[in-house]
Amino acid sequence: MQKLLRFLKPYRKEMILGPFFKLLEAIFELIVPVVMAKIIDHGIAQQDAVYVGKMCGLIVLLGICGLCFALTCQYFAAKCAFGYGTDLRKALYQHMNTLSETEIDHLGTSTLINRITNDVTASQSGVNMFIRLASRAPFLVLGAIIMTLVIDAQLALIFLLIAPLAAFVLYHVMNKTIPLYTQNQKKLDGIARHTGENLDGVRVIRAFARQKRETEQFQDECAALEQRMITAGRISAILNPVTFVIMNLGIVAVLWFGGIHVNTGKLSQGDLTAFTNYMTQILLAMIALANLIVILTKAQASSLRVAEVLEIQSSMKDGSEQVEIPEQGEILAFSHVSFAYDHSGSNALTDIDFCLHKGQTLGIIGGTGSGKSTLAALISRSYDASEGEIRVFGKPIQNYKLKTLHQKISIVPQKSVLMTGTIKENLLWSDPDIPDASLQKALATAQADFVQSLSYGINTHLVQGGKNLSGGQKQRLTIARALAGNPAILILDDSMSALDYATDARLRNALKQNYSDMTKIIISQRATSLLHADLILVLDDGLCVGAGTHENLLQTCEIYQEIYHSQMQSGA
Repeated sequence: MQKLLRFLKPYRKEMILGPFFKLLEAIFELIVPVVMAKIIDHGIAQQDAVYVGKMCGLIVLLGICGLCFALTCQYFAAKCAFGYGTDLRKALYQHMNTLSETEIDHLGTSTLINRITNDVTASQSGVNMFIRLASRAPFLVLGAIIMTLVIDAQLALIFLLIAPLAAFVLYHVMNKTIPLYTQNQKKLDGIARHTGENLDGVRVIRAFARQKRETEQFQDECAALEQRMITAGRISAILNPVTFVIMNLGIVAVLWFGGIHVNTGKLSQGDLTAFTNYMTQILLAMIALANLIVILTKAQASSLRVAEVLEIQSSMKDGSEQVEIPEQGEILAFSHVSFAYDHSGSNALTDIDFCLHKGQTLGIIGGTGSGKSTLAALISRSYDASEGEIRVFGKPIQNYKLKTLHQKISIVPQKSVLMTGTIKENLLWSDPDIPDASLQKALATAQADFVQSLSYGINTHLVQGGKNLSGGQKQRLTIARALAGNPAILILDDSMSALDYATDARLRNALKQNYSDMTKIIISQRATSLLHADLILVLDDGLCVGAGTHENLLQTCEIYQEIYHSQMQSGA
């Protein structure tokens, strides 16, 4: 947890006051056995009921004061812990958004979700319990030892003999459980990934009647986690009984030898009772400390996982220049660009070279896995090219600040993604101040006329992922969202696949008429969607095997001919 201490700096006051009030509670708790000894030696021995009543009242007062101090400590501990958890979760979320696609692909979304939820919560609980117990338990043990030394130094040696044994048990359990809790969190990552995949692909699972197999697989993963957690729990379970045995044997020894001291007159009955109470306090403090160590062990394992993400730096360096769109001329250019995903072993794109001017339309076509979406990701700088240079608006793409670059380049991905909220809230993602006229223009261009027929129109609420809309409706809304911000470059990554051919044609014509200055990049499996593009790239296994207009490619590119004629023969 030491790697995350910087998030505790704003709560230094709470971290000081919380343990301080806990110490006051412990002091009052240490006074109680002394009062009990006086009640026995003076009040009961002399049958002084008034004295006994006064001392009992004092015990009640000490209890009330201790309760007030404990509640005050709880308040400061909660304020510090929950503030720390909020700040840590916020910082982790912000940091995750600075990571490039490369780092996110490497980590995986399931582990990121698990770390920002379960791991941060475990770390937060560790801070809470540390403030509440870390000062109280050691102080009670130390204070009780001092008080026992004052009462009878010889009897106090009993605890000094058993304390190292109890400490050894605590250390051994902590040393064994920290790696186990780390492994358990990794297993939770796997379960979260499996759950997410099943929920996203529920229709596919049902279509292939895989429910039973997926359920069995999930149960196997849960069973494996169960066994690991049982193993960690068994080791942790040793703490309480072993500590109880050690400390109770100490109390037995105290009563044995203390009884001898009482018989010889070296020790009074009240002092022996107080001594036993202090040993009981030590026992309870050791048990609390044992439970605290279990909690801190989990918190330590979770904190390390959170710190691991915070220490990862994005491989993509942000630029320093603001985007300036030229009035005319070059808008986008690839100069012998190659790209390979991490640990892929081969290029996803090789030696891509083209130039696009303002207002032109680029079409990209090719088979599955040919690199079409990868090329789109390079244009929006989701990844950096491995070789070559990408120029946007006349300058290398790395020169620009990512935020301003993304404001000028909108991409509509293959999978339509809509967020929970109203249609209008989704359309305003690029800029909350977009006028209604621009929103209506974007909806009309995207052929999203169905919005007007909805009960609440543009204010219709969308459930998670827009699942209360059809596939074609979601695609048209995602296109409208991209258009609403009026970007300089629009990338449609096979985002019209759910549209019929008539709607597809109307959408492309509307784009040409309403956004004539916008540079468009259309990735499609349909040759008919690219007929009027100024430049068409034909990709095959990451290579550009053809570049030109539709008419030129029909004469010079065999793969394009095969795609076009096969679609024409099938009635496309």
